[in-house]
Amino acid sequence: MDRYDVAVIGAGPGGYVAAIRAAQLGLKVALIEERATLGGTCLNVGCIPSKALLESSELFAAARDKFVNHGIEVGKPTIDIATMMKRKSSIVGQLVDGVALLMKKNKVAVLNGRGRLVATDRIAVDKDGDTTEIEASNTVLAMGSAPVELPFLPFDGERVVSSTEALSFSKAPKRLLVVGAGAVGLELGSVWNRLGSQVTVVEMLPQITPFADKQIAGSLQRSLAAQGIDFRLKTRLVSAKVLKTKVKATLEDDTGEMIEQDADTVLVSVGRRPVTDTAGLEDVGVKLDEAGRVSVDDQLRTEIPNIYAIGDLVRGPMLAHKAEDEGIAVAETIAGKPGHVNLELVPNVVYTEPELAMVGRTEAELKEAGTPFNTGRFMFRANGRAKSIGIEDGMVKILAHKETDEILGVHMIGPRTSELIGEAVAVMEFKGSAEDLARTCHAHPTLSEVVREAALAVDKRAIHG
Repeated sequence: MDRYDVAVIGAGPGGYVAAIRAAQLGLKVALIEERATLGGTCLNVGCIPSKALLESSELFAAARDKFVNHGIEVGKPTIDIATMMKRKSSIVGQLVDGVALLMKKNKVAVLNGRGRLVATDRIAVDKDGDTTEIEASNTVLAMGSAPVELPFLPFDGERVVSSTEALSFSKAPKRLLVVGAGAVGLELGSVWNRLGSQVTVVEMLPQITPFADKQIAGSLQRSLAAQGIDFRLKTRLVSAKVLKTKVKATLEDDTGEMIEQDADTVLVSVGRRPVTDTAGLEDVGVKLDEAGRVSVDDQLRTEIPNIYAIGDLVRGPMLAHKAEDEGIAVAETIAGKPGHVNLELVPNVVYTEPELAMVGRTEAELKEAGTPFNTGRFMFRANGRAKSIGIEDGMVKILAHKETDEILGVHMIGPRTSELIGEAVAVMEFKGSAEDLARTCHAHPTLSEVVREAALAVDKRAIHG
């Protein structure tokens, strides 16, 4: 029986990164994955394919609605969804192949099959009815998560779908009902709205992107509504009947009024659940918390000292970059080095147009905690670069401690804010102040100047607004 220093179950962003880092540190590593390809949900049916479709649909919408403003006449554009999907698949394939090459480069043994703990230092790998076993001095659980299914409306892959199926429609549904106004629902709703679907988004809470700053979320909703997406907030889906050609849904708003809504397809995007039922956790004494996640300490160690868990399995936001950081931290801990992830500064992004990006505390959280703070805001419409690319909606908002000026939260909506948020995270990791950011020279003309102007605005001295 082969023995490894580290065995990782699950080859998503957290798992394969943990395997690479452990191998870099001189450990003998096995990576166990039941999919035929590496990369997990994010790479295969999540982050990457969705961004490919967002880019394609944005270009289509730009050709249809914006090229004329640049003096570019192309006539009425058409979309070949099959070609768009082929491009998406090609991007995924290239990146999947790249991960496989990284495993070879780092001498990580890849074992295809479902990993299952049979002892605290032994793992069975099940595939097609056959089972092999390996021994591992340390195990990293990284099985990820799966879409949450509504009890009364199970996924059928055709009329009622998860994000996986919504990434591969052969044509735009005429009427698409999206249940849940988080990142997944809004991103995929945006894709199919641009490509011709009548999109209705239903959300139980009073704002979209419930995790985000209220002002920023409201701004995003207005922008998406202007693009044609219909929102029904403080409304829940109470029942639905799947027919041969459509779904008859019944909604209930906060006044108790019942609303009938017909849809060709329903995309259920109400969250994800940790995949904790496939790896034999109970058999070896790995415990779950009240939310069904794997219980871990500050070093991501379970009650079993040589078994760790990362990513969507444990507390914190279900985001690929958080899983990657945890994979690195666990590998370094196993190798006897300090490993740490600051969950307070994990950025969150919604890749709509405009993009929403945030890190740290919201105004509501600071008020609830009684933390005194100052606010600086600056609008993209006052920025030359934003005007030149034709995306002027949005702002950057910076929240800084009223007494120390330490930046406590940064909230953005606008063009390419997914690329701008990293600067805020870096400054906040070093406990930097709004003054530090305000005195940092930014290239001109760039979108990043809006970040600097917002930092200046904390002290009411923005230059261009």
